Formats: sequence, structure tokens, C-alpha cells
Amino acid sequence: MENQNVYEKPVTLKNILKFAVPTIAMTVFMSFYTMVDGLFVSNLISTDALSAINLTAPVIQLVTAVSTMLATGGSAVIMKKMGEQKQDEAKEDFTFLIFVNVLVGIVMCGAGYLAMDHIFAGMNLSADVEGYCVEYLSRYLVFTVPILLMNNFTLYMIASEKANLSLICSVSGGVLNMVLDYVFIAWFDMGISGAAIATGLGYSVTAVAGLFVFSQKKSLLHFKKPCVRVGVLVSAAANGCSEMATALVTGIITMMFNWTMLHYIGENGVAAVTIIMYVLMFASSLYTGYSYGVAPMLSFYHGEQNHEKLKRLVGMSLKVIAAISVLTVGASFLLTRPLVSVFARPDNPVYDLAVAGNRICTIALLFIGFNIFASGMFTALSNGMISAVLAFSRSFVFMLVTMLVLPLLFGVTGIWLATPAAELMALALSAFMFLKYRKRYGY
Repeated sequence: MENQNVYEKPVTLKNILKFAVPTIAMTVFMSFYTMVDGLFVSNLISTDALSAINLTAPVIQLVTAVSTMLATGGSAVIMKKMGEQKQDEAKEDFTFLIFVNVLVGIVMCGAGYLAMDHIFAGMNLSADVEGYCVEYLSRYLVFTVPILLMNNFTLYMIASEKANLSLICSVSGGVLNMVLDYVFIAWFDMGISGAAIATGLGYSVTAVAGLFVFSQKKSLLHFKKPCVRVGVLVSAAANGCSEMATALVTGIITMMFNWTMLHYIGENGVAAVTIIMYVLMFASSLYTGYSYGVAPMLSFYHGEQNHEKLKRLVGMSLKVIAAISVLTVGASFLLTRPLVSVFARPDNPVYDLAVAGNRICTIALLFIGFNIFASGMFTALSNGMISAVLAFSRSFVFMLVTMLVLPLLFGVTGIWLATPAAELMALALSAFMFLKYRKRYGY
């Protein structure tokens, strides 16, 4: 029994968690990358610099969006082929998609530098904040290719039953990021540039490790002479377009939050939004980690048409997510003040704004997990269209409506209510799609 791979074992809570917990731990630790930057920047530089990190987020989300699309979509396509016993073809496609990532990264890096002078124009930012934005982003873009490879290798390590290795890489990269943040900012006085470089080097750990691991033929997935199949690229993009949409519109919504806060409160409001996003990002990483962890299993069982295992896996997943939701909501309410105080002192006007906002935004954690899992599940089942509808509606349509309407009705409180309201609307749509396609996929 121990010689069986995870896909052949019975679907029990123990086996699911054995596969998913390292991924959860990995994504939680990965969420620290940005949070650690914020922690060091806000305490060692200023809350203006913290605002700048949030203002650059939409551009960074664009990089994340493309890599996430290729990673999640590609993983679903490749693991489905593995389930269909097309191992050689799957390895050729895997290598081809990694090459595509490298080329895309080079193009995006060049485009970012060409557009640098125009990105922050028209925001009416103070000279200090705009300077911080340009400085941070110009250093971050250097690491575009390693960031794309990191996102891809993370998921392919999980699919290749190397979730523990993926966790080790993420932890190592996170620790390196933390250490270098302090060294570059506090010792070498590199300012916000040091934070960007530290983050990029932290991401590079998984990228370098992945190149080594997937060069070994003993790995379930490994590099093989690629075969250019445009259909595979199209399928990967189609399957992963929901995750890309999520990342893209997250950047757009972040921009809307920033503009709205600048209108109602000013740059202190942007800093408060940044702190609350860190809290939500940390909690959401639990759900994202679980969804990433079980996605290869969903794809594999779908490929071999094992409806019994698929149904059991989906049912147990919903229970796990419900438990995580209750725990995260309780923890966020209880720890609001300590969490906010890590980034802003109680005598800072940002502190009270962030405390009030976090207590309202925490309600969203009751719904986020189910929405993330629903979108990820349809991606794993190679139904990128439904996944995209769920992700786009949740992250853009519903957020756009709530961000436009609620602040007009409730002022600043309406800004905080926008996220819980949008997630609740998304939950209703997720439930509808889940029930509609239940018979087709047999879950």
C-alpha cells in the first residue's frame, strides 16, 4: 500500500491532508513575501513607503496573472494526460510550457520598463510616494522570469508528489526574503529597493530548485525534448484563464480601492487598505493552498473517470473549507489589534482606520474559501469557461458593483463592506454552478 502513489490510495481525510497540508503551509508562507516587505517597509521606512507597495500591486498582479494562468491551466492539462496514461506526451508538453514561461517573462519585463514613466501618472501622488513606487517596481521587474518559473514549479512539484520539497523551497525563500529585507534596509540603507530585491531573490529559490529537480529523469514529471503543440498552449490558457482573471481583476480592484481611499481619506487610507489586504491575503492563502493541493487529484480522477473518488474528494473538501472558514473568522476578529499594530503604531492615524476596516472585512472570510475552491475545482476538471465566469464575477463584476454603490451609501464604511458583499454574491453563483454541473462530472 505504501508503494502506491497518492492517486491510487483511498480518498480519506488523512490522505487528502497528507497531500494538501504541505501545499497549504507553502502558500501561507508565500503570502509572507509581500507581508514581510510591508512589515519592514512600514517600520523601517514609513507608511508612505507602505502605500507605495500597494500602489505598485496592480502591475505586480499582471505578472502574477500570466504565471498563474500558465501554471494552473498547464497543470490541469498535463495531469489529465497523466491520468489518461499519456506520460511521454505530458512531459513534452510540460517542457514546452516552461519555455513559454521564460519567453513571456522576458517580454513582460521589457514592457514594464518601457511603461514605467506612465504607470503612476495622473494619481496625484506626493513626490515621495511616487518616487517610492518607481523605485520598488523598477527593482521588482528584474525578477520577472524567476517569478513566473516559481509559480509554475510550485504547482508542478505538487503534481509530481513533491509537495514537501515545494514547501521547503517556499520556506527557504521566505526566510531568505526576511533576512535580506532586514539586511538591505537596516544595514545597507537600500530603502524600498532593498525590499524589492529581497523579495525577488526569495522567489528565485524555487525557480532554481525547480530547474534542478525537473532535470532528473526519476521525477514523475521531468524535462523532455519539447514538442510545440499550440493546442496545448491554448488549452492551458483556457483552463487557467479564470485564475488569470482573478489575479488581473484583483489588481484592478486594488487600484479602485486605492483611488477611492485617496478620494475619501488620502494616502493614510491607502496604507490602511494595504494592512487589511495583508490580513485577507494571509487567510485566503489557506484556501488557495488547499485548492492547489487537491487540484492534481481532481484532474487525475477526472481523467480516469473515477467518479466515486471524485465525489468523495469534493465532499470532504467542502467540509475542510468550512472548518477553515470558521477558524479564520474567529482568529481575525480576536487578533485584529495585534495584527494591525505590527504594521502601524496605535498613535498613527492609519491604525484606527485599519482596525475598523478589518473588523468589517473579516466577514468575507466566511465565503472566500468556497469561492476559491469552486473556481479551482472547475479548472482542475478542465472547464476553464465556468471557472473563468466564477472568478471574473467574484473578483470584478461583484466587486465593481459594491465598490461603486456602497461607498456612496455608507462612505468609508461602504468601502470596507464592499468585499464581504461581493464574496456573498459570488457564493450564490458558485453554489448555482456547483449544483448545475454535479451530474456531468459525477462529484
